[in-house]
Amino acid sequence: GHTRLEWCVISFHSVLKMEGKQFSNWAKTYSCRPYLYFEPARTEQIIEILSKAKREKRHVRVVGLGHSPSDLACTDDFMISLRKMNRILAIDTKRSTVKVEAGVSLTQLNSTLPSHGLGISNQGSVSDITVAGAIATGTHGTGVAFGTICSQVLHVSLLLASGEVIQCSEEENSDAFHATMCGLGATGIILAITLQCEPAFKLHQRQHSSTLRAILDDLDSHIHSCEHFRFCWFPHTENVLYWKNSRTAKPTAKSGSWFWNYAIGYYSLEFAYWLSSFFPSLMPTIAKTYFNVLYEKPQETIDRSDKVFGFECLFKQYVMEWAIPRDETASVLLQLQKWITENKFPAHFPGNSCLLHFCV
Repeated sequence: GHTRLEWCVISFHSVLKMEGKQFSNWAKTYSCRPYLYFEPARTEQIIEILSKAKREKRHVRVVGLGHSPSDLACTDDFMISLRKMNRILAIDTKRSTVKVEAGVSLTQLNSTLPSHGLGISNQGSVSDITVAGAIATGTHGTGVAFGTICSQVLHVSLLLASGEVIQCSEEENSDAFHATMCGLGATGIILAITLQCEPAFKLHQRQHSSTLRAILDDLDSHIHSCEHFRFCWFPHTENVLYWKNSRTAKPTAKSGSWFWNYAIGYYSLEFAYWLSSFFPSLMPTIAKTYFNVLYEKPQETIDRSDKVFGFECLFKQYVMEWAIPRDETASVLLQLQKWITENKFPAHFPGNSCLLHFCV
């Protein structure tokens, strides 16, 4: 066999290594061309990459599936993609836990866990993200009694810049464990994660329309009237679309159709927005028309939890996200509404609408 040194050299050269690769985030709003781009498949290969970065005095950035709306992952030094570290390592149905490599996506988990009778307690609107990325960026769902995805993490294996791998949990290396939750990659490279799940469940989603003032005036009662509440305000209007989701044992029941959801709600909307790039004054009319056509009538859906948690992002869009105290929601939204009106800013839905998630 090979000596350890020889094996590490061989493993490093077997890593997909690219010069001149251009990285872009999902929305195509940020891009970069790292000096070297790597796709390792094993921990030993990442350690070798870190060693090379030290020798060449290069910084290292780690990227998942690039769904962040920011330039967080962009670099002109070394970029490591964890897309090949995507194995589900263990599923414990008795304890309702799952252990995964860092590059496993929520989409992959959501397609695997139900066959084992498990589900993720709370998720954000997008599942095409890695578990490690969700932890590093504080990805959240909604629900006043539910935390972010970080709150479901039991254990992480963390690779430090020194090349040492440490195990982190509430009981072991707890400072590093807590710092890694929403740590933006600053504490090290997450290698593996153990998540606390729950028995598989369905959600009953009730979708209704309202006005911004009515929602804000009665916000607390809405939040506490279900397990997961969120609402979406349509700029240039007073219109609001809101959803109330709660666990149920009722049989699956789906609403909507391809024609209304995609032919009208996707393709014709995308074309209307393309027109508005030449004629921005069309934006208020588009928002009012599509709300009246697609969202004014109530709808109900009962489906597997992840399918209800997910929110169709439609086409690529500019997005930003803020965290504000819940009791300041009305003040912030009304000021934002005033600013958009006074400045005639062409905000659009769903990308530039306000999708509000409430979590602890």
